[in-house]
Amino acid sequence: MNNSENRVRVRIAPSPTGPPHVGTAYIALFDYVFATQRGGDFVLRIEDTDRQRSTRESEEAILDALRWLGLRWDEGPDIGGPHGPYRQSERGDIYREHAQRLLDSGAVYRCFCSPERLAELRGGNRRGPGAGYDRRCRELSEDQIRRNLDAAMPYTLRLKAPLDGETAFEDGLRGRISVRNDQVEDLILLKSDGLPTYHLANVVDDHLMEITHVVRAEEWISSTPKHILIYRSFGWTPPEFIHMPLLRNKDKTKISKRKNPTSLDWYREQGFLPEAMLNFLGLMGWSLSGEREKFSLQEMIDSFSWDSVKTTGPVFDLEKLKWLNGEYIRELSSEQILQRLIQGHYTTHLNEPAEKLLLIIQLLQQRIKSLGEFDESANFFFEREHYPAEDLIPKKQGPDFPAVALAAARDALEPLSDWSAGAIQQTMERLAENREWKRGALYMPVRVAVTCRKVSTPLFETMEILGRQECLQRFEEALHKAASLEDS
Repeated sequence: MNNSENRVRVRIAPSPTGPPHVGTAYIALFDYVFATQRGGDFVLRIEDTDRQRSTRESEEAILDALRWLGLRWDEGPDIGGPHGPYRQSERGDIYREHAQRLLDSGAVYRCFCSPERLAELRGGNRRGPGAGYDRRCRELSEDQIRRNLDAAMPYTLRLKAPLDGETAFEDGLRGRISVRNDQVEDLILLKSDGLPTYHLANVVDDHLMEITHVVRAEEWISSTPKHILIYRSFGWTPPEFIHMPLLRNKDKTKISKRKNPTSLDWYREQGFLPEAMLNFLGLMGWSLSGEREKFSLQEMIDSFSWDSVKTTGPVFDLEKLKWLNGEYIRELSSEQILQRLIQGHYTTHLNEPAEKLLLIIQLLQQRIKSLGEFDESANFFFEREHYPAEDLIPKKQGPDFPAVALAAARDALEPLSDWSAGAIQQTMERLAENREWKRGALYMPVRVAVTCRKVSTPLFETMEILGRQECLQRFEEALHKAASLEDS
């Protein structure tokens, strides 16, 4: 693609109308990577012209989520910059000034049509050239306009779209895209309350903020010819447009919270690592040379090229993200994991000795796929959980076996002077050999007794961490359960 010779300037422009969306992070990542690689600027702009739905709480949540991911912007509402304000709600005078400029040049016209009439037009299901608004007010006489203004009739400002020819642009990923002008409606640019529509605010902001490349989702392709016409009405040169493929569910539908969690807050709360999340989003439409799936943000910056971006819809596969997150967890040290557990409030066991937590982390690190799984996986280390007595019975053994096996294990382990995993293992192996039991048969009731689970962390290392006294007490409780099996 033919990049501008000017300093690269890209922007992410989320609407603060709900939780921070993974789609925002997806586009922001590619913006950030491109700008960083080219030594350019990454701008954050808040598009809050929807007064009813936009909130400052949502705005702060978006900013906080992007900070968590490590996508730092060079200009934005929180840090300022030479092209502010960076909230559209604070730029009303700028939009009205530019709308007036278009009105003075004849590029837009006043539309006095009532909301009821426009609703009737929309309800008519008109199709083909000229569908949508019928341009009734486009050719009003000056005398009629004056009478309407004198009568204080509310009006909007509509763009005079060309009635023939076509509007074309070169998409950075998709090549030339063109639309017949008779398919383009006369867009409302300024509403009757003096507020801009998305289309006017978007174009004015991108121009005044000197954005060189507009990176956004492919669902905006249909709006781009309209934006091109607005640029031309001002006499401005449009930026380059790059429309990224939409994130999709496994069934190829557009990603939605009905089929996939879409809030970045959810992924953060579940204990996904930001570096894993960025890696996963980077895979959405792009891959490192050699199809390597695991890479750092810096590696992506070093190797990125728009030529490598695929336009086919990437599948947002949560299971793959879990796998990738697990890979990143396994690369951390126990101390780093503990620090993240504390910082992210992923554990309620902060009063436990750090040495014990670190030992537990070492056992769980190979098993968990998110930090949010830590407490559930580690809970039995801190409290005895309920389990059915039937869990104590190994396969191919009768209900009387657990009581015999647990009593033998307790008696063999109780006198041990060295309560280490190695010594515990040797004792248990010797017991199984002396009793001519299969190790698996012996270990199952012991495992359930000390971990309260049929599947757990490595048994002997777990027993070492739990300690002699706790293990023996759990043996006694298990023996009571085992007795009920014999009586039944």
